[in-house]
Amino acid sequence: MASLVRHVTIDCDDPFALADFWAKVLDGTVGEDDNPGDPEALVRSAGADLLFIKVPDAKSVKNRVHLDIQPQDRSRDEEVERLLALGATVVADLRRPDGTGWVTMADPEGNELCVERSQAERIATGAA
Repeated sequence: MASLVRHVTIDCDDPFALADFWAKVLDGTVGEDDNPGDPEALVRSAGADLLFIKVPDAKSVKNRVHLDIQPQDRSRDEEVERLLALGATVVADLRRPDGTGWVTMADPEGNELCVERSQAERIATGAA
């Protein structure tokens, strides 16, 4: 049997704050034992578990790995607005006039993510 991904680990400055942000993004939960000031915090969600680890150095270059987010109960554009309200920022808007494309965003610590179209939007354009 092959290995499985246990969780995706993300280096950061404030594990609890970033875990709280991502728990809201993914409709997940922050670990019961995780508290502000802890050196790590875990987010459990239906799609993937994320582990945030405090590191001494700040993010200085583009991520080599990022998460692609697909909304489950809303459109891509509605999800972009929701994430902006949670504290994300838009890095690049790659939406096209025909409704395809994605939006590259950054979480509160600058880690990039892409918001893609929902499955319903993909089906509507024949791109499921």
